[in-house]
Amino acid sequence: MSDKAAWRIISDLDEARNTILKRYSLRDYALPEHVIERSVDLFGERLLPEAAVRRIIRSVRDDGDKALIEWNRKIDRTPTDNLLVTRAELTASLRAIAPELRQALEFAAERIRAFHRKQPLNSWIDASADGSLGQLIRPVDSVGVYVPGGSAPLPSSLLMSVIPAQVAGVPEVIVCTPPGSGTSDIHQTILAAAAIAGVEKLYRVGGAQAIAAMAYGTESIPRVATIVGAGNLFVTLAKQQVYGDVGIDGLLGPTETMVIADESADPRYAAADLLAQAEHDELASAILLTPSLDFAMLVETQIQRQLQRLPRRDIILAALANRSGAVITADLEQAFELANEYAAEHLCLLVKDPWSWIGKARNAGGIFLGEHSYEVLGDYVAGPSHVMPTGGTARFASPLNLLNFVKITSLIGLDQGSAAELSAPAQRLAQAESLDAHAAAAKLRSR
Repeated sequence: MSDKAAWRIISDLDEARNTILKRYSLRDYALPEHVIERSVDLFGERLLPEAAVRRIIRSVRDDGDKALIEWNRKIDRTPTDNLLVTRAELTASLRAIAPELRQALEFAAERIRAFHRKQPLNSWIDASADGSLGQLIRPVDSVGVYVPGGSAPLPSSLLMSVIPAQVAGVPEVIVCTPPGSGTSDIHQTILAAAAIAGVEKLYRVGGAQAIAAMAYGTESIPRVATIVGAGNLFVTLAKQQVYGDVGIDGLLGPTETMVIADESADPRYAAADLLAQAEHDELASAILLTPSLDFAMLVETQIQRQLQRLPRRDIILAALANRSGAVITADLEQAFELANEYAAEHLCLLVKDPWSWIGKARNAGGIFLGEHSYEVLGDYVAGPSHVMPTGGTARFASPLNLLNFVKITSLIGLDQGSAAELSAPAQRLAQAESLDAHAAAAKLRSR
């Protein structure tokens, strides 16, 4: 692959909507042929990802730890029967990592916890002379957090998922993460993040088998009420398939960043922010919307220049070629219209007076205001969880927050007089729906 980024600058909106602004479903993400062919080794036949995940889930549900250990060995080549990480291993990890890294993890944890403690989350009861109505907001009994691991550990994802659940008051929070291929060792930074967050149960298991274990329980891993956290396609498909038996935070796909910029912005910053997201994944999206062709060309120059010193250059080049580029808009108003259609995970406003544009940005997982509120800070230390809606789901979904970890129970406590007063209209509505037993129950209380 050439070291020069295939950065597209598109002026035609129809072309943009049909290329870099086009949305894809889970089924549209093509896997390399060798990944599909590997299903022959794993299952004895060629299976597409949905079918492979279904097979894994069924086996874990039926055979518990035995299936988990077998899939760990087959898929992740993890040679261990010991799924649970010990407290001693967690404690030792804090000594194994560099002091500066430990301080950074602790600093991030403090800011994440402080931010989520400010989210209002209160039960309420409206009491009157004739009774009470209200809502009881209570944490779910248990949460399972999936943290990507292996050769590219993400300790920040552990902090961003575990801590909001703790702040919400969830009594049991467990974590599943895969060790490195061919080893039973979880990366020390993941262990250290777990220790800092106060995780009591951390398991050596990844992929669809981890999601199945948390959804249905095994001899070692308890069944949970809700599963959160991002992962690869197989993890996401597994979350999709177990939803209903367990709650989930959403179907989280490849990361995406959309930058809206005008000529007041520094092209160096815009390029750096786009490259930062492109290095996550070959399927990542890094998109610039600007009314200035000159600015887009300056950003392209900066991308080519900055790219040369980045170690993950091959991943970035693939991401920039696949679903990234610049779109030239008529003005900033049109840029925000496109941004709302796209509904990006991250929306970065590198414009003059960004606060004046907040009302125009309706659909985004997170809005980053100005050049000093850059998205990388949101990834690690700003405070809000970096687990955000992807794939256009920001049209209706929210970043991970305390509401993901609670359930709301309606409270109805009426006295005899108010019940009698409400019975007549309830009876009429029940009759209109041909629900005679409903109507009879209401009539019985109408006296």
